[in-house]
Amino acid sequence: MSSEEFEKLHEVYKSLYDELKLMPDRASRCHGEEKKRLVRDFDERFGEAEEVLQGMDKELLSAPPAFRNPMSTKLRLYRRDLGKLQRDMKSSDLGLGFAGRGADSRHSVYGSQNEHSTQMQSQRALLLQGTESLNNATQSIERSQRIAAETDHIGRDIIEELGEQREQLDRTRDRLVHTGENLSRSRKILRSMSRRLVTNKLLLSVIILMELAILGAVVYLKFFRK
Repeated sequence: MSSEEFEKLHEVYKSLYDELKLMPDRASRCHGEEKKRLVRDFDERFGEAEEVLQGMDKELLSAPPAFRNPMSTKLRLYRRDLGKLQRDMKSSDLGLGFAGRGADSRHSVYGSQNEHSTQMQSQRALLLQGTESLNNATQSIERSQRIAAETDHIGRDIIEELGEQREQLDRTRDRLVHTGENLSRSRKILRSMSRRLVTNKLLLSVIILMELAILGAVVYLKFFRK
C-alpha cells in the first residue's frame, strides 16, 4: 500500500465486503418484509462500499508509479467482486420474489441500480484513465521543461566557455603579433650588426694591407736603397 489513508480505506472496504457477501444467501432464504429489509441493508452497505472505493481511487491518483499498477489491479478486483455480489442479490430477488409484486416488478430495483452502477463505474474508469493520462502528460511536460532548462543552462555554460576561449585566443594572437614584431626588429638589428661586422673586417683588412705596404716601403728604403 502507498499511504496510511489507503490502508484505512482498505480495512473499511474489507469489513463492508465481509458483511455484504453473506447477504445474497440470507436473502434467498427470506420472504416478505424481512427480505425487503435485507435488500435495503444491502443497498446501504453497497453504497458505502462504492464510496470507499471512490476514496481509494482518489488515493490511487496521488500514489507513486511503483504502487499505482498493483493498487489499480486490486481496485478492479474489488469492483468485480462487488458486481458479482450485486448480481447474486438480484438473482435471489428474482428467484423468490416479494409478496405483492407484479410481473413487471420481478426485475426489482436492482435492474436500474445495476445499470446505473455499471455506468458510474464506466465513467469513473474513464475519468481515472483520463486523469492518469493527464498526469502522465503533465509529468512529460515537466520533464521536457526540466530538460530544456538544463539544456539552456548547459548552452549558456558552453557560450561562456567559448567566450573565455576566444579571449584566450585573442590574447595569444596579440602575443604572437608582438613576438613577430620583436622578431622582425631582431632580424633588422642582426642584419645591421652583420653589415657593420663586414665593414669592420674590410676596414681592418685595408688597414693591415696599408701597414704591410708601409712596412715594406720602410724596409726597402732602409736596407735596399742606398
